Amino acid sequence: MEEAEDVETAAGPARVRWHRARRPRLVLALGHGAGGGTGARDLAALARSLPADGVTVALVEQPWRVAGKKVAPAPKTLDIGWRDIRPALARPGLPVVAGGRSAGARVACRTARELGAAAVLALAFPLHPPGRPERSRAEELLGTGVPTLVVQGGNDSFGRPEEFPGGAYELVEVPFADHAFAVPKRSGRTEEETVTMITEAVGGWLRRLGE
Repeated sequence: MEEAEDVETAAGPARVRWHRARRPRLVLALGHGAGGGTGARDLAALARSLPADGVTVALVEQPWRVAGKKVAPAPKTLDIGWRDIRPALARPGLPVVAGGRSAGARVACRTARELGAAAVLALAFPLHPPGRPERSRAEELLGTGVPTLVVQGGNDSFGRPEEFPGGAYELVEVPFADHAFAVPKRSGRTEEETVTMITEAVGGWLRRLGE
């Protein structure tokens, strides 16, 4: 069952949509991208599947989205909102894994050390703007300081898997998928297969964190 909680931040009211595990072993907090909300296919799939595996999922809606704005603010403002949301995500005895898709992944990477994240999950990390590989954001990804998993579409215009630099993180490629993890019909893969691959990869990684 989904529960919504409003959280006041210096950037305005945010909203956390809780998908709780009966016997949680960790909290996975996921922020959305700059072009969409918490209903993105990957975020929604993780919120549906992971609670059964002991993971409480918190889908975090940034203040700009709650306010009904269509354009995300500057990264600094996104970080401010995330910092103020972080205390609301804490649960006694449970580690918090920070994550998100696209811009939300960047926020999680930039603030992981500061906010004491146990690990970072980066879905569709925007390594660079489309067609602008010289404007790399690899430093954000490489600077998390905690175990990090990148789940990246094989045809993501914001950075294909082969463009990522070596580093202390894991990378899972989702074949044929674009930045939204959509796959073309000619690939022979279905959306259901793609989503299952993502949830299984993330679920397996989260289980290994506790070993």
